[in-house]
Amino acid sequence: MHGLSRRVNFARHIPSREKLHALCINPKAAAKQPKTPGAKRRPGRPKGSLNHPKAPVTLTPELERITALLTTLLQLIATVLSVTYVVLDGHFGNHNALYMARQCGLHLISKLRCDAALYFPYVGPYAGRGPRRKYGDKVDYDNLPAQYCKETTVEGHIKAQVYQMQLLHKEFAQPLNVVIIAKTNLRTQARAHVVLFSSDFDLAYAPLVDYYGLRFQIEFNFRDAKQHWGLEDFMNVTPTGVTNAANLSLFMVNVAHCLRADGHSREPDYSVLDLKADWRGAKYVEETIKLLPEKPEPILLAKILNRVAGLGRIHAAQPAFSFS
Repeated sequence: MHGLSRRVNFARHIPSREKLHALCINPKAAAKQPKTPGAKRRPGRPKGSLNHPKAPVTLTPELERITALLTTLLQLIATVLSVTYVVLDGHFGNHNALYMARQCGLHLISKLRCDAALYFPYVGPYAGRGPRRKYGDKVDYDNLPAQYCKETTVEGHIKAQVYQMQLLHKEFAQPLNVVIIAKTNLRTQARAHVVLFSSDFDLAYAPLVDYYGLRFQIEFNFRDAKQHWGLEDFMNVTPTGVTNAANLSLFMVNVAHCLRADGHSREPDYSVLDLKADWRGAKYVEETIKLLPEKPEPILLAKILNRVAGLGRIHAAQPAFSFS
């Protein structure tokens, strides 16, 4: 009787047929079974493992179009100008755009998000095992190190500070030459900052800021071409017609800039609309004089031209002649 009870108690520890079947077909249940101590993987990189090359950067269709335009432009001006930098706005502040610029033999100047996660390079001691640490402390935009401050200016109640440093970003394969422009309202202590960067480590902070500022001048040129010189109004449909119309609009922006430069010393507010009004009025006077039986005297013609040409101007100028 005692031996029978021992056999019955032993049978209680034998899994049922259903339990054995579940262990065989359910890998999760099998994974929960205790493992032998020898099966535990050692920390660190497995011995004999090799480095795998990173996948090449795939350019977006937008970057492919820019690459084609840059390549064509560099070929056209190769014998005239030597281009070093390409300036793009914050939309292109990413690794793919940087890769595209370097593939074209140019350095990129662009802008990062104001909350971009930037890190100082790690300069501490080696831990003794594993890979060497790459990233140090994260950049705190409200407490930037004073040793990186390059310039401080105060205008009224606004204090502007310019910092320059080499930082790391986990989305970029290389370090970045970063310039941070921080402004502080001395009355309210409110802060704001802009983060510019370049792939050229030899570029100083002042030209980097100036070069990025040229992007706004390009925007102004397109604005003037659309608003004043018909860039968005022409009705051409053929490739040659569209090319000629676009080139003429942008060419007139340069012509207008040169013509306005002559009068800015005397009239600082002289605008493109004033310039167009002057030349339109001069054309009206010229066509009207042709209808007269006799051409007026030169002094009278100059007075008429000066008075009529300025009728359509926004900023009225003092006439050079007086009829009194």
